[in-house]
Amino acid sequence: MSLLKTDQELTRNSYYAATAPRTQRHAPLQDDVSADVAVVGGGLAGLSAALELSARGYSVVLLEAREVGWGASGRNGGQVIAGLASDIAVIEEQLGAAVARRVWDMTVEAVNLVHERRARHAIECEWQSGYLTLAVNARKAKALRAWQEEMRQRYDFHSRWIEPRDMPRWIASPRFHSGVHDDFNGHLHPLKYTLGLAAAVAQAGVRIHENTAVTALEAQAEGAFTTLRTTARVAGRDAVPGSVRARHVLLAGNVYLQEVARALEARIMPVGTYIIASEPMDPALAGSLIPSGAAVCDTNFVLDYFRPMQDHRMLYGGRVSYSTATPMNLAESMRKRMLLSFPQLTNVKAEYAWGGFVDISMNRAPDFGRLSERTGENRHANIYYLQGFSGHGLALTGLAGKLVSEAIAGQAERFDIFSRIQHRAFPGGRWLRTPALVLGMAYYRIKDLL
Repeated sequence: MSLLKTDQELTRNSYYAATAPRTQRHAPLQDDVSADVAVVGGGLAGLSAALELSARGYSVVLLEAREVGWGASGRNGGQVIAGLASDIAVIEEQLGAAVARRVWDMTVEAVNLVHERRARHAIECEWQSGYLTLAVNARKAKALRAWQEEMRQRYDFHSRWIEPRDMPRWIASPRFHSGVHDDFNGHLHPLKYTLGLAAAVAQAGVRIHENTAVTALEAQAEGAFTTLRTTARVAGRDAVPGSVRARHVLLAGNVYLQEVARALEARIMPVGTYIIASEPMDPALAGSLIPSGAAVCDTNFVLDYFRPMQDHRMLYGGRVSYSTATPMNLAESMRKRMLLSFPQLTNVKAEYAWGGFVDISMNRAPDFGRLSERTGENRHANIYYLQGFSGHGLALTGLAGKLVSEAIAGQAERFDIFSRIQHRAFPGGRWLRTPALVLGMAYYRIKDLL
């Protein structure tokens, strides 16, 4: 089964889709148009860039092959957190301590940007502050405590250490040894936030076209226009042609753009991740599980992430597929995973089960740049890309859109900090990358178990 077909199946029973009705639709592109900037991808990165570019006076056309928020932006765990999926030490080793601190500060800005946009555009998305990072044993607790102290001393990020004896006040689970809590990070309903941002983008004058897939990029000489060839799905017709002629292009479609920009293909891998939402519980039981209402993540390499919902459900995510194959009996297998953390929920059913694909890079650091840096062709210099958020993108995508808009406007310093992060291609070539990754990840699963 193809990635797109598998992904389509994973959208069918999403709690987010069931609780965030789409009230605004955007017509497919059926003709030839022009704009200053063409944005490919209607997730948070593309929407953020479109919003920022419009505010700077650029005309923008945004193309989405499905619906805005259809991919990871509308299906993720809802955790809004500073930092990167990679350890900040990855940035320090490559770019030095001073630049690493700038990168960290920009990820803090990313969280603040979510709040700024929620307030400015009146986006109701169930924000809840608080974040718990938990260790499952004493060895992992030692590493977590060292991380907490380093973040306090070197990055001015403060959190509260939770001793084993105090854990019952924070989480009603026998699984976790100790952890840290902070009030800066938090969680929200990601699809409500994405749809709210899309409404703001449309109101700003950006032309959004859903059900419009980009099939080819035809770049001219450096500084000239690029033509994006498109096909649209229209009632009764599946391949209506169109095009966008633009001086600048942003590719923000993550794992869905590999056929369009093959030079980026080996730099990321699609990895499946899965989530359930329980049925509504008795409010007293629901409130007892995580009394602070915080989102939670453990420190395993193959991690679990979960959070309480305002309608007294538990949203529980984890279990990854590096082969893109969906686990059998997804809802029940995820419910059993939830019971490892909360055995008191043995009689609570999983009402929703869904998933999707995140775009991981080899070192789990974000991969931003210009297509010319990958192809060596100057005619691609005005084609930018954002990918490799590695499951840590709910806040970072918003910042990424802001940085690329700065770069297009001629202020590329902050964008270029990220573009300087070095990435290795996944080994094995197009056909062997997935088996190689499955084998490598099995090693980390064993490490977690041990």
